[in-house]
Amino acid sequence: MAGTKEIQSRIRSIQDTMKITKAMYMMSSMKLRKAKQKLEDTEPYFYGLSEEIASILYHFPDMQHLYFDNRAKDQKELVKKKGIIIITGDKGMAGAYNHNIIKEASALCDGAEDKKLFVVGEVGRSYFLNQGYPVDKDFHFSTNNPSIHRARVMTEYIVDLYNNEQLDEVYVVYTHMINSMKSEVEVEQLMPLKTHEFLKHEMKEHEKQGQSDSDISEAEDWFLIYPSPKKVLEKLVYNYVTGFLYGVLVEGAASEENARMQAMQAATNNAEEMLKELSIEYNRVRQAAITQEITEVIGGAKALKKKKSKRGET
Repeated sequence: MAGTKEIQSRIRSIQDTMKITKAMYMMSSMKLRKAKQKLEDTEPYFYGLSEEIASILYHFPDMQHLYFDNRAKDQKELVKKKGIIIITGDKGMAGAYNHNIIKEASALCDGAEDKKLFVVGEVGRSYFLNQGYPVDKDFHFSTNNPSIHRARVMTEYIVDLYNNEQLDEVYVVYTHMINSMKSEVEVEQLMPLKTHEFLKHEMKEHEKQGQSDSDISEAEDWFLIYPSPKKVLEKLVYNYVTGFLYGVLVEGAASEENARMQAMQAATNNAEEMLKELSIEYNRVRQAAITQEITEVIGGAKALKKKKSKRGET
């Protein structure tokens, strides 16, 4: 059984650890609120871009574009080089956040023959480099403080590779925070964009407004875009990809901080339970020590009394 000094030392150590976990919980809580606010501020712009793209595709259904999956068949069949953007954290102590992303990304990578990884976050970058995956070393970004400027730089880099046919498809692996208690790893195809997803949304909007096919065909006669639909789409898609990547970065940051909050709260709760158990053990050991001392004193007093009685008899 441990002594009182050893137990006291363990209690002090756990109390110091609790101070750290509580401080990390508060810091993650503030960062989470900040990330949520950023996401809410940019969502209207992102949804507006989506509606504009959907409207153009809806009114020009026969148009083929490099950035969409309605491109020529020969281009579809030549899909070989896949780019995979993976959003992880810069540090651990966030529960299974990084592990879940790495697991999903590894499964996606193993299913692709010719691939190139673009990893955001030191945890994921270190893992995939150590495992021998083809990680783009020039794509070196942090997950701290996501910004629209960083998303724009990432977009320029990825779109340039796509335009130069160094990538045929681009996927994004990130964590989507559903609520404060639940998050899921998502895999989204970033490029080429899925035409039917935009058309599905646009058709639902027309159904809500009660427009018929004849009304739409009449609208096509005066639906003019300058300088051309393809040129406008090119600019819209660039901004759309930038907004999407920014949203992904913010989602990842929010999910990471939320996971860290839960981990720190669990660590604090466990520390409190340990303190209770150690407190009981400390009291038990101290009482045993006091009882032992009392027993020794009584035993000594009895021995002294016997010794005196023997001297009196002699």
